[in-house]
Amino acid sequence: MALEAAPSWKAELEGEFFKPYMQELKAFLRREKDQQKVIFPPSAEWFHALEATPLPDVRVVILGQDPYHQPGQAHGLCFSVRPGVRTPPSLINIYKELQGDLGIQPPSHGYLESWAQQGVLLLNAVLTVEQSNANAHQGKGWEQFTDRIIHLVNERCESVVFMLWGSYAQKKGAFIDTGRHLVLKAPHPSPLSAHRGFLGCGHFSQANYYLKAQGRSEINWQLPASV
Repeated sequence: MALEAAPSWKAELEGEFFKPYMQELKAFLRREKDQQKVIFPPSAEWFHALEATPLPDVRVVILGQDPYHQPGQAHGLCFSVRPGVRTPPSLINIYKELQGDLGIQPPSHGYLESWAQQGVLLLNAVLTVEQSNANAHQGKGWEQFTDRIIHLVNERCESVVFMLWGSYAQKKGAFIDTGRHLVLKAPHPSPLSAHRGFLGCGHFSQANYYLKAQGRSEINWQLPASV
């Protein structure tokens, strides 16, 4: 476990790796590997959200819950899958909302790297999962680490848009200072709940309107047509 590739975050988070909860998490992950369990994403991509979006660059935060748990999907950005992998149902609904909100045509892939490179922190609450066993690593310590990440954005950044989709994300972001940041809430984009208010929420246009009003660059939500 290391943040060598994310220096702006390393300076703030390095102390977390010496705390008891992180030592327990490391031990848990070692035991899982010793038992030949397959963990997603690969360890080199556990902190990819931080590597792709340096702390000073954060303009938008989208909170997910758990990495995808089938082979080839997860690569460290919430809701995103690798090129060539079928777009998951929740992301299909995110694309539907983008089309309804901003008229953006859905791409043929689910790779959200270009958002991350523009300052969209695509952060899961839990950064690892066992293959074919959703939520298997919940409650092992990752939540405390990602809480610290959100606290850092809340404290160190100005005028960030937090998109909190679903009750889990809304509880995790309950402490965000709404005097300094814009907090947007909606149901989760999963097929089970998207029709209850995610579709039609207008979060993407609201985010850009807010960023522009604060003198910050807007996000180009149009993903590359192919990757």
